Amino acid sequence: MMEMSWSQVSARRLERQGLTAPAKDATPADVVAAMCGAHAQVMSAAELSVGLRLDGVTRTGVREALWGERSLVKTHGPRGTVHLLPARDLPMWIGALSSLPSSYAVHAQGIRLTPAQTDQVVEAIREVLTGAALTIDELSDAVVAATGPWAGDLVMPAFQTMWPRWRQAMATAAHRGAFVFGPARGRKVTYTAPPEGFRPAEGCAELVDAYLRAYGPATSEQFAKWIGAPVTWAAAAFAAAEPEQVLFEGVPAWVAAGDTEVPDEPPRGVHLLPYFDAYVVAGRPRELLYPGAAAARALNGGQAGNFPVLLVDGQVAGVWHQRRSGRRLAVTVETLRELTSAQLRELDEQVALAGQILEGEPRLTLGPITVGGHA
Repeated sequence: MMEMSWSQVSARRLERQGLTAPAKDATPADVVAAMCGAHAQVMSAAELSVGLRLDGVTRTGVREALWGERSLVKTHGPRGTVHLLPARDLPMWIGALSSLPSSYAVHAQGIRLTPAQTDQVVEAIREVLTGAALTIDELSDAVVAATGPWAGDLVMPAFQTMWPRWRQAMATAAHRGAFVFGPARGRKVTYTAPPEGFRPAEGCAELVDAYLRAYGPATSEQFAKWIGAPVTWAAAAFAAAEPEQVLFEGVPAWVAAGDTEVPDEPPRGVHLLPYFDAYVVAGRPRELLYPGAAAARALNGGQAGNFPVLLVDGQVAGVWHQRRSGRRLAVTVETLRELTSAQLRELDEQVALAGQILEGEPRLTLGPITVGGHA
């Protein structure tokens, strides 16, 4: 059985993510496919995630792929959270996500939808969005009219207000291919039907294969956490993919069949990754990706992605944040250790790159070095 070290796996993941060197001939859809989706709850973070992995592509290029070319789609992906996905891969994604077991115990009795009501809401969304792009208020009115007053009951606490009952089925509806996000109407988000000709396909094994090529070696338990599924479902998906077993730091894990190549060189480089970048969300084991003080400073109760991170030689070595005013971008980086002169030059280059992608004028400030989460 082949053995892989953390250094080898870290270098392999960086290379496949387009972080070792930006892809020169790839498209935003190619990069997002290699990432297994780009988290897009915060669109500026998604634009930076994608732009960092390409050569000369700014946020305008990412937006054009999403709203102009429609080679990307925005929808609910892993864990029910909003992601950018390649339009060409949407059949695979919907095929896999629609097979996830539904959970009806998330909300209290009296609030939750029944399985039958969920089905009604999903089909209503699919029907009313055919050939249309609706805001959330317009969609709500249409869904309630198509199903019944029960769907409009204001029973879901959300952001200091109450949402109608039907909205708890939004992620399920997206996972079943009933809608994707549409172009904004002013400041308002819209929802619309998937691309013309879309048909879901069997996708569990294919998604496992894509995940392992991006983030392997990994286990079915790690895949379950990443996708937001029961361990039993993930184990069955792994079995269908027929992956190859290896030893990763002495522990059994899996890669896609025949995919055992690793780079000759150890991981190198300084990177600024934004909120919920796919590299840190999917990357495991966390104790190797977030060593020592990095876990205390950059993980929120064990959850990755809540802080933009400074990545040095494949490991989290600090956090950063930005504040925008017009075109000005104030970038502050807090490191967990001293950086070498060469690494500081790379950091300057990363700040300049972030400014280029976000179409702003960046200025770097180094914050205090923090150890164990404290300055």
